[in-house]
Amino acid sequence: MVDPATDSALTLVFRVAIAFGIGALVGLEREHAESGGTYAGSRTFPLFALYGALVQAFFPAMLPVAVVVIVVPLTVAYGARVVIEGDVGLTTLTVALLTVLLGAMTTHSRRGTELAIIVGGVVTVLLSAKGTIHGFVDRIDDRERRASVKFILVVFVVLPLLPDRELDALYGLNPRYVWLMVVFVTGLSAVAYVLIEVVGAERGIALTGVLGGFVSSTATTVSMAERATESPSLYRICAFSTVLASTVMFPRALVEVAIVNPALLPHVLVPFGAMTVTGVLAAGVLYWRSTREETVDADVTNPFRLGPALFFGVVFAVVLLVSESANSWFGASGVYATAFVSGLADVDAITLTLSTLAADGEISPTVATTGIVVGAVANTLVKVGLAWLLGTRRLGRLVTLVLGVVLAVGVAVVVL
Repeated sequence: MVDPATDSALTLVFRVAIAFGIGALVGLEREHAESGGTYAGSRTFPLFALYGALVQAFFPAMLPVAVVVIVVPLTVAYGARVVIEGDVGLTTLTVALLTVLLGAMTTHSRRGTELAIIVGGVVTVLLSAKGTIHGFVDRIDDRERRASVKFILVVFVVLPLLPDRELDALYGLNPRYVWLMVVFVTGLSAVAYVLIEVVGAERGIALTGVLGGFVSSTATTVSMAERATESPSLYRICAFSTVLASTVMFPRALVEVAIVNPALLPHVLVPFGAMTVTGVLAAGVLYWRSTREETVDADVTNPFRLGPALFFGVVFAVVLLVSESANSWFGASGVYATAFVSGLADVDAITLTLSTLAADGEISPTVATTGIVVGAVANTLVKVGLAWLLGTRRLGRLVTLVLGVVLAVGVAVVVL
């Protein structure tokens, strides 16, 4: 906590200046808002932030009282706006109170200052994206909305209730850890899905491949194969999106490894980094040779669905148990066989599983890295098969050629 009696005046002035900057940033946004400008704007919000910063710096015990005191005029002003303009929105009132607290955080501690800057930036972006957010919500139908609500409720209700320990009845599995991995993987897909819905139909081909790949590279491959069948002349564009979506699987796996077992990341980064670079370069060549005026959409579904999430939880738990047993019985070869079979269905499960086993010391980083690459190879081969099965021969040949090169690079890096 900042103590004005002992901390340098320069430090205090600097943090107060940060509070002023946060307030000014929010105030500028509110000044241009249709509903916020008449209530509080570019002058008032910096004053809110300074108010919180100075009270916290010199009278920290009085901060709750100070917040209550500022609520009174804010409420009066809000009531007047409702009567005069008929605007009952609470956004500006809420942001005003939040700005006071952000100002107080800047003079509370160094960590408080850092968090205030981050939150202030997020708040500003959230406020300025009003139209985009409302457009996204309008594009979600009732069925998807209900599915999302049920999933989120289950996450927040079930996760705290699950025991955070290994249970003999579940063959040593930790239920909370398994469910946490479900939430994590779903969250990765959900972020990309939201971006797809926000960008909407105006997104380009490259963004289709990248975001579609983060949600589900398999679903993107199926969409591209079907599109190539409907319009055979677009096979190069469809191949481009397929290759890009498949390539996105590698950085997605790197994110998962970085979260679950950061110590393993340097080992996995080399082969997956090489495969990513090769895939991006190959996709760039396809894009250059394609008819870039055309657009293609990836048919991906809302990842906030309870059924697929539960299915992934079961798959992850089974793969975790099988991989551990295979390592005990057959050593590294058992892990690789499990990785290949698991990768045919889902690369996330084997990536998280081997990262977890490596973190627990059950397998070596080398075995974990090789197993994750094997799983990625198996999953990529599935996409090649889908391109042949659901798409055209031209699409199948092109995807096979490009992804074959990508896989060869990854395998070569691991072997050498």
